[in-house]
Amino acid sequence: MTDKDAIARNKAGLPEQGKVSGDIAAFVEKVGQMARPGAAQDGRLLFALDATMSRQPTWDLACSLQAEMFRAIPKASALQVQLLYFRGFGECRASKWVVNADALAKLMTGIACQGGNTQISKVFAHARTEHAKRRVNAVVYVGDAIEENVDDLAEKAGQLGLLGCPMFVFQEGRDMRVEAAFREFARLTKGAYARFDASAPQELAALLKAVAAYASGGRDLLKLQGSGQAQALLAQLPR
Repeated sequence: MTDKDAIARNKAGLPEQGKVSGDIAAFVEKVGQMARPGAAQDGRLLFALDATMSRQPTWDLACSLQAEMFRAIPKASALQVQLLYFRGFGECRASKWVVNADALAKLMTGIACQGGNTQISKVFAHARTEHAKRRVNAVVYVGDAIEENVDDLAEKAGQLGLLGCPMFVFQEGRDMRVEAAFREFARLTKGAYARFDASAPQELAALLKAVAAYASGGRDLLKLQGSGQAQALLAQLPR
């Protein structure tokens, strides 16, 4: 069975990208001293991506950077990540929950982007279903377009907000209509919004690390990260 088949049935790190900066290394060390002491359960992060055809370069980037989420915490077992993607004609699939970068990388590299419309509504629905089973500490969504009714999506985002499931929405590109909608989704879920440039991979890496820290240990761990991306996210989160 291929990795693609495995994720299709819900049965399912890459090498470090360059030298880690001193600031990031110091942050990881601090997190290692504080993250989820004595926690009864791991933090859970739902990692959702638009895998339609135009997204292949960013998908490849996300594949290479996803390990950053696990580096933001002291032990891989402190964070569980589930991959969710949509592509093609109505295809939207989720992996099992994994606890290390290698497992997530294998899932992601077995998937190729395909043409199709956005299915953000299914992302919201899946997040709500998973949250009902056991709390999802954070949802990450990476995309660049919306081809659905924004008001309907906003209603679903509000439902997630009422359930206490924050969404961190990361936009590639500068489409103002998409930005307005993404910002609203983040606000309604009590999460945060950020834009990134695919030509500057360190931006997305910093964002992924910040959300992983939040999912693993909440605001206290996010505060420890000194990157501008992390502080911008923190400033948007409700106290």
